[in-house]
Amino acid sequence: MTGQITRLNPPQLHATPGYHHITVVEAGRTAHLAGQCPLDAAGELVGPGDLDAQIEQVAANALTALNTVGAGPEHVVRSVIYVVSDDGPVLGAAWRRLTSSVIGPAFTTASTLLGVAQLGFSGQLVEVDLTATLPH
Repeated sequence: MTGQITRLNPPQLHATPGYHHITVVEAGRTAHLAGQCPLDAAGELVGPGDLDAQIEQVAANALTALNTVGAGPEHVVRSVIYVVSDDGPVLGAAWRRLTSSVIGPAFTTASTLLGVAQLGFSGQLVEVDLTATLPH
């Protein structure tokens, strides 16, 4: 438990690779981050065709956004990850890369990983959508 966040994995549900089936937030304010994209401060796509480089930029951007509202990855209560791929090993590699990134603790919460056909920016391979509870 982190503050007012409880993460649960009921024994009746399948084991997970790090996320929790249920995240409960007792009360408080939440921050809903826009989908974090692999763009630098100038709005330029980082790492065209390089999923690892794009994940690192997305993680850095998400950390900046969380820190701006006084939160950290440990305050995330829901995540959705979008990866341009229908290949299971690519999706698994993206998960492992994100969980070992600077925002890795964000993915111990209720998380969803989706393979998609396309994202908003030309050449974009990954996007992360986060919701965090704000500490008092």
